[in-house]
Amino acid sequence: MRRMNDSDIVITADDRIASSAHAVHRKHKRPAADPREAGEPRPRKAKAKMRRKIPRLHLSALQKLATGGVAVTALVVGSAVLWHSGVVQRTAQATVAALFDATARAGFRIEEITVSGRGRTTMDEVAAALGARHGGPILAVDLNEVKDRLEAIPSVRAAAVERRLPGSLHLALVERSPVALWQNNGVHVLVDRDGVQIPGPIAGYEDLPLVVGDGAGIRADELLTMLASEPELAARVKAAVRVGNRRWNVMLDDAIHGVEVRLPEDQAEDAWHRLAQMERDKSVTNRAVAMIDLRTPDRMVLKTERPANPAEAKRKDNGA
Repeated sequence: MRRMNDSDIVITADDRIASSAHAVHRKHKRPAADPREAGEPRPRKAKAKMRRKIPRLHLSALQKLATGGVAVTALVVGSAVLWHSGVVQRTAQATVAALFDATARAGFRIEEITVSGRGRTTMDEVAAALGARHGGPILAVDLNEVKDRLEAIPSVRAAAVERRLPGSLHLALVERSPVALWQNNGVHVLVDRDGVQIPGPIAGYEDLPLVVGDGAGIRADELLTMLASEPELAARVKAAVRVGNRRWNVMLDDAIHGVEVRLPEDQAEDAWHRLAQMERDKSVTNRAVAMIDLRTPDRMVLKTERPANPAEAKRKDNGA
């Protein structure tokens, strides 16, 4: 038998394209363990790399929440420590100060300070409340803070602060107006309608009504408003004594030797109207009356133990 050589091998079209059955057989055929058996080139072996294995932590949901809480707490505590150290504030203040200094060099600086409405308030008090100086940056002045400091001065009732660029500040003051002279523990001080004490000398205000006793200062405006409801009688009031911090005794015509009017604790205004009507009808205070007691609503008690007029009382005191 003759041996087969290369010229005996004929490759047809059917040999080049596998049949469908053969293709299905190859599809389900188990791949060879060795690539060389499958007719495939042997892959190159990749160089082994040394890798360090990182252990993985398996945390529960509660543990993850606790870990996050610790991280947030550490962040908050660290921020608080940094804040309380003052580093952040000092840095911010330095930056703002540098900015204001730059505006002052650009022409926005205090060249003029004017004040209106000042009478009893001293310039030292105004300067301390302003807290600024000539030549300083005008934009650095906090108008609200200056207003609050001005209104904290006892003699100032209200204040307004105006910035007039590029270099003027104007302060407008409304000072407290004295309505009475309060005598307490032998000391005299002016008070306004809110009962606020006004420091300073009382010279020039001696003709104001004198209120005496504990609590009289704070209730002075309330009393004067009530008395003003009868203007003719109110004009004769020279002093009022607060009794037990509950009610008033009013002195007419003279603070010491005048007619003492005892007003009730309740419905004092009604009693005051009643006295004014009696005065218009019968001129009860022009008689030798030393005291009028109005504390009982349905009656008036008169005590006649004084001379007919203050001049005669003065002669009596001098032994005449």
